[in-house]
Amino acid sequence: MITRIVRMEFHPNRVDDFLKVFEANKNRIAGYPGCLRLELHRNISEPQTLYTISRWISEDALNDYRASELFLSTWKQTKIHFAAPAQAWSSTALFDSAEIK
Repeated sequence: MITRIVRMEFHPNRVDDFLKVFEANKNRIAGYPGCLRLELHRNISEPQTLYTISRWISEDALNDYRASELFLSTWKQTKIHFAAPAQAWSSTALFDSAEIK
């Protein structure tokens, strides 16, 4: 499983614009083949900074999504609201407490 974290810093007056884009696309993204989970988080001390956290069955599934028309069109609508370039990380879990409960 792959976890993808994307940090996005928006112009303060453009956060709501992004939230509309996210709302319009979240179900299609979460339902994309290979996507296991999609979350949107807001930084507590910097409310203009948001994070998407998504879980994918494999790196290939994530890359298929990143090459899709859904991603390309959503990203185009999103990045115009950025105050700084996005940062992204992909990782695999070494420990997950949910597995022991």
